[in-house]
Amino acid sequence: MYKILKKTQFSEKVFEFRVHAPRMAKHAHAGQFLMVRINETGERVPFTFANWNSEEGWIEFIFMVVGKTTECLSKLNEGDEIQDITGPLGCPTEIDGDRVVILGGGVGLAIAYPVARTMCEAGKKVSVIMGARTKDLLILTEQFEALPLENLFITTDDGSMGEKGVVTAPLERLCQAGEVDSAFAVGPVPMMKFSALTCQKYNVPIVASLNPIMVDGTGMCGCCRVEVGGKTKFACVDGPDFDATQVDWDDLAKRQATYRTEEAASMKHYEEECACQQK
Repeated sequence: MYKILKKTQFSEKVFEFRVHAPRMAKHAHAGQFLMVRINETGERVPFTFANWNSEEGWIEFIFMVVGKTTECLSKLNEGDEIQDITGPLGCPTEIDGDRVVILGGGVGLAIAYPVARTMCEAGKKVSVIMGARTKDLLILTEQFEALPLENLFITTDDGSMGEKGVVTAPLERLCQAGEVDSAFAVGPVPMMKFSALTCQKYNVPIVASLNPIMVDGTGMCGCCRVEVGGKTKFACVDGPDFDATQVDWDDLAKRQATYRTEEAASMKHYEEECACQQK
C-alpha cells in the first residue's frame, strides 16, 4: 500500500499526488513512468513521474480526470492509501545537443518539468515552451520559472496568459534563429505532431514522449504498440521517448480512441452507482 502524503488540485480536473515510495524515489529518472492500481479490482493506469525526492522518500505524479479510474483516484485524500504503484518503468529521457527546447502541453507539462530540470542540471542551454487552452490549465508555472532557463515562453489558445496561439509559434521562431540543436515534446497528439513537422522543416531532431494505451507496462500485453519508422515498437519498454518525425501520428490518435465507447459506459455505470448510494 502507498500512502498519499499530499494532494494538490490545480484545476477542476487536474490533481497532483505526493506518495510515500522510498525505493522508487531512489531510482526514478526524468521521462520514466509508473503504473497505478487504486484497489484490488481497479485497472492499471500509467502516469509519468512529475517529481521525486530520494532523501525524503516520496514521488509525485499529476493526472487529469478523464474517466472512471481517474475520477475514483481524484476522490482520494491525504492519508489514504493506493493499492499498487509499480515503477520506475520505461527508458529515461536523453536529448542530444547543447541548446535544447522543451515543449509541454496541458498535463504533459508534468513530464516536461523533470526533463527540463534534468537538462539544466546537465549544463545545457534550455528553452521551455508551455502551452494550454487557457491559463487555468497551465500547471507548474512557478517551478519552471525557478529553473535557470535561457527562455520561457507561455502560450494559451485564448490568450488568457502569455502569447495567444500554440506552442509551434515560438518553436518556429527559435528554429528560424538557429538557436535549437534538438527538441523534446510532450502533450496532446496534435501538438506533438505539429511540433515534429515544425522541427522537420529546419532539420532539428525532436523526441516525443508517447503515452498510448497501456495495460501491464512491461511489454507483455502489446497494448502500447506504436508505429515508428514503419516498425512496431512498445512504448512501455522501447520508449516512452521516440523520434517524433518517425511516429505514425494518425495511427496513434486512432489507438488512443479505441476504447472511448467502453470508457464512457464505465463512467456512466459509476455515476449511476454513486447516485444510488446517495439516495
